[in-house]
Amino acid sequence: MTAQVDYLVVVFTATSGASGELLGSDEKDLVQLVWQLVNVNTKTLGKVNEILIRPDLSDSTEEKSDEDVVVECKEEDESSSGADCMYAATSLDSGLNMFNLQLTNEVNSAGAGTSLCLCTDGQLHIRQVIHPEAASKNIPVPDCFYSFFDLRKEFKNHFATSDLKALNAHVMAESLSLPVDVSSMWDPSANQDPLPAEVAVQQVRLMTSIVLSLLSEPYCHSFSNPERINERFESGTCSKMEKVCDNTVIRARGLPWQSSDQDIARFFKGLNIAKGGAALCLNAQGRRNGEALVRFVSEEHRDLALQRHKHHMGNRYIEVYKATGEDFLKIAGGTSNEVAMFLSREDQIIVRMRGLPFNATHDDVLRFFLPEDGSKETCPISGGKDGILFVRYPDGRPTGDAFVLFACEEHAQCALKKHKELLGKRYIELFKSTAAEVQQVLNRYSSAPLIPVAPAPLVSVLPAVSLLPPPGGVRDCLRLRGLPYTASIEDILTFLGEFTQDVRQHGVHMVLNQQSRPSGDCFIQMTSAERALQASQRLHKQVMSSQRGANSRYVEVFPCSTDEMGLVLMGGSLSHTHTHTHNRSRSGTGLSPPPCKSRRLSPPSYSFTPVQQILPTDAAAAAAAAAALYPPMGHMVLAPRPLHPGHPYYPASAQLYMNYSAYYPSPPGSPTTLGFFPAHSSMSSPGGLVRMPGLPYNGSGVKDLINAVQGYQGPVESVSLLNSSLMGQTGAGETPLMSLPLITKPGGHQYLDLTLL
Repeated sequence: MTAQVDYLVVVFTATSGASGELLGSDEKDLVQLVWQLVNVNTKTLGKVNEILIRPDLSDSTEEKSDEDVVVECKEEDESSSGADCMYAATSLDSGLNMFNLQLTNEVNSAGAGTSLCLCTDGQLHIRQVIHPEAASKNIPVPDCFYSFFDLRKEFKNHFATSDLKALNAHVMAESLSLPVDVSSMWDPSANQDPLPAEVAVQQVRLMTSIVLSLLSEPYCHSFSNPERINERFESGTCSKMEKVCDNTVIRARGLPWQSSDQDIARFFKGLNIAKGGAALCLNAQGRRNGEALVRFVSEEHRDLALQRHKHHMGNRYIEVYKATGEDFLKIAGGTSNEVAMFLSREDQIIVRMRGLPFNATHDDVLRFFLPEDGSKETCPISGGKDGILFVRYPDGRPTGDAFVLFACEEHAQCALKKHKELLGKRYIELFKSTAAEVQQVLNRYSSAPLIPVAPAPLVSVLPAVSLLPPPGGVRDCLRLRGLPYTASIEDILTFLGEFTQDVRQHGVHMVLNQQSRPSGDCFIQMTSAERALQASQRLHKQVMSSQRGANSRYVEVFPCSTDEMGLVLMGGSLSHTHTHTHNRSRSGTGLSPPPCKSRRLSPPSYSFTPVQQILPTDAAAAAAAAAALYPPMGHMVLAPRPLHPGHPYYPASAQLYMNYSAYYPSPPGSPTTLGFFPAHSSMSSPGGLVRMPGLPYNGSGVKDLINAVQGYQGPVESVSLLNSSLMGQTGAGETPLMSLPLITKPGGHQYLDLTLL
């Protein structure tokens, strides 16, 4: 609109809640609508009209009949608020229709032009009150509410130094030297709940005076460029190279999982969302996580959106926070030409298909949406084969996902009725999708793995040691999968039953996910491989119940080795890329699934590279090697066996990829300052001493030291705390000494195993 309108309709609204700068922020209903007509050409004023709307206390959105609307006209002296005409309505729908009807009749009776536009003091009355409430109640809004003049912005054209956020009707009137009744002046910064009825009429009369002053000399203002409100959300694409301002993006959290971009646009009704500016976020499994990033056309609209924090979408309240343009581009940005061409068709409804057979073709999808025999409902795909987009991995393998286009909402709704119908031998899930979700799914599957190759070693002089577990490892551990999320260690021990006595001390390790919550997996260290195998055979798929929850689930039990357990607990898992081709699955991309998603921790089909034998095969050489590994006690104490070097890096040849989970470390670490000494002759049994300087010696010292060596395999009763004076040493302070038992191997050799310390 470039030409000046014939009439301005000065409008003021009031709700049953907050007013002033917080108007509409508390999601309260509209209760008062006041307006006055201004003839721009003749500079004359019409009557002040007022509609009182009874708040709708019911959840019903059915249309009210004409009998529900009571129309009353009163003289000015009879009206308590000072309006010339007063009307009463029982719902927002009837109130808006009455406003439109009375306004049309008044313009037609004037007979001088027909073009009109609303004029308000700020953005809140139209954008934050009328449109949000009408959208939440599915009430159509008259066309006149989709454009309006912001009196503050029109005033700023002549007073450029004015702060737009600090402006209000009283400030503008004072700047124009208009008379203002100070005694009845209302302060918009003071939140009055609810607003007195006469304030709305006073504000309308003051605003009309400002409009007449701007129309007159010396300003001679022309009202020609009104504010616009988008009637519908426009879908579109966004390039990763596009620059998105950080001050125009918000993050909405708590959305229903079935919500679409149109539902988000309806929630922010009254605010202009940029084209393709609603992007639903997906989780690691490709499902919607209840969050969305929304991009608005300006910072002003973003700030108004933040005021809708904890407003409701249905029965759920939505949290609204600030976000950045980089966040939006990560979700909605794309670079694929194929996707850009697929989404270039405007006015199309997108439906996502999930669970397709890997050999599905375009013809199979077209036949899937054909109408059934005798059915009149049709859902043809727009563009035929061009309206189908299969999602594939970088190597061209199908993922089982596809997107299809439909020409209208009716066809899309008909297609969604085929949800979970069979295509071949698989049922297909159908969801209404968005352009941003198409970009996000394509980006997720087409991008390279986050850790495609392992980084170079930090210390190049260290030998490249394979991180894969050696073949033929002793399977003396158990892996439990499918635990109830409320299960505790006590529940696991109860589930093991008679095998509880075979669990090593501190040998139960719960696996946590990224949110530090139980993932449903657990590892248990057993005393022997035989007992671990017996436990897995007897307890596999037995039901476990939790004391803290009513849910009971069957649990899968598998034997595994200590090396495999340690590898997984430290955040890695074995890659399946070297398995046989007939066992190839999604994990063949190189990224291994978390342990709770793997079919087995160590399937027999894994092929490991042969390693060098540690012990010779013949008996004589084996005895000599055993004597070298387990020397006499004195040699062991004076020259402890060196520990194997750790693996602080990932060799490029190792098939190891990190998971997105956090796990309990196992076993717990020990103090780094340790000293080993021969046992004193006064001890009742042979053993060794461990000197741990720097530890406090108090009443709880024994308990603290036991916790520090909780990974050591030995009877707790044999641990004793000694004074350093037994060693004939003197010093300024007491140094705790711990006596540890000897372990006897066949052949009479005794040694002190210190590797776990």
